Amino acid sequence: MSSSYLPATTESLDQAQEAKMPSEAISILYRILENPSSSSEALRIKEKAISNLSDLLREENRAEELRSLLTQLRPFFSLIPKAKTAKIVRGIIDAVAKIPGTSDLQISLCKEMVQWTRVEKRTFLRQRVEARLASLLMESKEYSEALALLSSLIKEVRRLDDKLLLVDIELLESKLHFSLRNLPKAKASLTAARTAANAIYVPPDQQGTIDLQSGILHAEEKDYKTAYSYFYEAFEAFNALEEPRAIYSLKYMLLCKIMVSQADDVAGILSSAKVGLQYQGPEVDAMKAVAHAHAQRSLKLFETALRDFKAQLEEDPIVHRHLSSLYDTLLEQNLCRLIEPFSRVEIAHIAELIELPVDHVEKKLSQMILDKKFAGTLDQGAGCLIIFDDPKADAIYPATLETISNIGKVVDSLYVRSAKIMA
Repeated sequence: MSSSYLPATTESLDQAQEAKMPSEAISILYRILENPSSSSEALRIKEKAISNLSDLLREENRAEELRSLLTQLRPFFSLIPKAKTAKIVRGIIDAVAKIPGTSDLQISLCKEMVQWTRVEKRTFLRQRVEARLASLLMESKEYSEALALLSSLIKEVRRLDDKLLLVDIELLESKLHFSLRNLPKAKASLTAARTAANAIYVPPDQQGTIDLQSGILHAEEKDYKTAYSYFYEAFEAFNALEEPRAIYSLKYMLLCKIMVSQADDVAGILSSAKVGLQYQGPEVDAMKAVAHAHAQRSLKLFETALRDFKAQLEEDPIVHRHLSSLYDTLLEQNLCRLIEPFSRVEIAHIAELIELPVDHVEKKLSQMILDKKFAGTLDQGAGCLIIFDDPKADAIYPATLETISNIGKVVDSLYVRSAKIMA
């Protein structure tokens, strides 16, 4: 960085844009910022220079320089309105977020900015940076720290009645509780977010996020039809905005269809004019493969899909959770169908028929016996499964109990009458 500053004029900005090398443009922009002038025109040019500089540093993946830029600009922030300061700070934090592998840097940067905003008493900016910090902590699985930060922030924002920020924070808290597997609290936070959202205008992307979270929570409760309608609303919102999250909404829509045994509808949804060729890729291909396996009731195809699309299925916690239960259901149905004709059968033979490892089949059969899915026992010495006939319920025992109960009522009635006569 050169020690001689440049005049804060549009000519200097044009000079930076015309620079052949990014490093040269960055140097020119730094020199514009070093200009001590504080006239309204100079401040406006410097704001533009900051915006251009943060874009260039992001493109060059210079995250540490973006961090030091925020520290360097603190004297400048005292010269401009607080709203513009908030815009610049959030813009630079967003620029750092677009550089891959900077999660730890983002967390430390947000913590630094929270401390600075407390000293400068910039409440509006601090609350938004704290919300961003909580989101980053949740992504880093620092759940307890994120929850503590959100709890105090929610109380403060409710007092100020900042509805738009409250929607963001309540929604974030819902996601956090869902990550901690606390479904009742996740639903309560989502309801609070919806209540706050109903009182104000909510941007379409935020409304889409609310619908997406609603769908996830309904799917967790196995209410897949309601979940599908929420995912569809989220898809509509994200698709109109051309947001990347539209593909995930579509993916969860297809998952809901598969979970309610309507796998045949998947092809119809994907061939519609709205989806068409716009949403093609591994995410959609993964759900197609699962739908095909489910339609064929083939465990082998199901396992092939899980193996071929591991990143899209197993590494997505929402999809993985539901597909695990779907796999178990398919496995149980297949096993029950295979053992039905037998009274005694080798476990190896069942494993061969179902095309799965023997130890895996044996473990599942023992689990099904314990869950009383069928009556039987495993003879591990002989490596056989012995299936018992379903024991027929003897009607004499319930009938006897009912008779005794009725006799008891008669005796009680006679006792009450005799007590009245004796009186």
